[in-house]
Amino acid sequence: MPYTVKGAIARAEGAEVEIVDVVVPDPGPGDVIVDVEACGVCHTDLSYRDGGINDEFPFLLGHEAAGRVSAVGEGVTHVEVGDYVVLNWRAVCGECRACRRGELKYCFATHNASKKMTLTDGTELTPALGIGAFIEKTIVHERQCTKVDEKAAPEVAGLLGCGVMAGIGAAINTGEVKRGESVAVIGCGGVGDAAIAGAKLAGASKIIALDVVDAKLEGAKEFGATDTINTKGLSEEEVVAAVQELTGGFGADVVIDAVGRPETYRQAFYARDLAGRVVLVGVPHPKAELTLPFLDVFGRGGSLKSSWYGDCLPERDFPMLVDLYLQDRLPLDKFVTETISADQIEAAFGKIHDGSVLRSVVKY
Repeated sequence: MPYTVKGAIARAEGAEVEIVDVVVPDPGPGDVIVDVEACGVCHTDLSYRDGGINDEFPFLLGHEAAGRVSAVGEGVTHVEVGDYVVLNWRAVCGECRACRRGELKYCFATHNASKKMTLTDGTELTPALGIGAFIEKTIVHERQCTKVDEKAAPEVAGLLGCGVMAGIGAAINTGEVKRGESVAVIGCGGVGDAAIAGAKLAGASKIIALDVVDAKLEGAKEFGATDTINTKGLSEEEVVAAVQELTGGFGADVVIDAVGRPETYRQAFYARDLAGRVVLVGVPHPKAELTLPFLDVFGRGGSLKSSWYGDCLPERDFPMLVDLYLQDRLPLDKFVTETISADQIEAAFGKIHDGSVLRSVVKY
């Protein structure tokens, strides 16, 4: 029978988060129920709340989650009741044109649950990134569950569900950072610090962190930054010159923009070496526009890439990264600034705005 549990929703653009009763249906074919143990407060949830993704309100927020499978629907074979899982929003279909050409990371038809969660009056909820995990129980497709080693605490493992994976993957998968290369990362929030950690894992020899807050630059060193640049008050030319000074006058081999603003992207574009790579992992505002001299785009060569979810494959990447964490080779626990209760989510959004946390994590 259906479950009625507490969940965090956004009813309208800019409205404060509400904790309300949510009806979670019985799992349909291919669906599973997951008892959420922890869920990170991600900037993407704030973007949903503020209308920066779409207008399909009301939203059931939350998506960076870990928990245990408590019920399965007909035909489920991927997981079993009791499995410890991290939720993902790239449950590849295996049949779309991207999957058929072997580019699973670009799947155009990822799986989601067959049934909708609702308010008690029957109003359907749109789950953030097809997950909706600021809730005691959620319903997802079986392929949205990735089994990992249960020795990793849920508040740590769950972060791989979005921001940390996005940053690490931007460096390793999208940027293809190689041993001995130089990397610059613009923006030292959770995603940017994860990109720094990813560059370190890949063997980068110089990792330059750029931000406007000294405390965040100091924090970036914990994840592997070898050099820092405070860009507050600097012109685009000064930022570029500062990166070039640290890279023999040439610019970085890979520059990762973890902010996603036109001005930071221009910094990334010009701060790379000729034929270097630019990776955009920060999500731009829908109305933002970028202007670059067309001849510069042609003349600098290299590649300009966007990184979606760190171009990850959850079944491959999540267990590997959890294993690296358990081997003390990846400091995932350092991303958790605080653990909170569900009624503190709205306050946690404010901390995202002021940059005082890497991740607040709701524990259930």
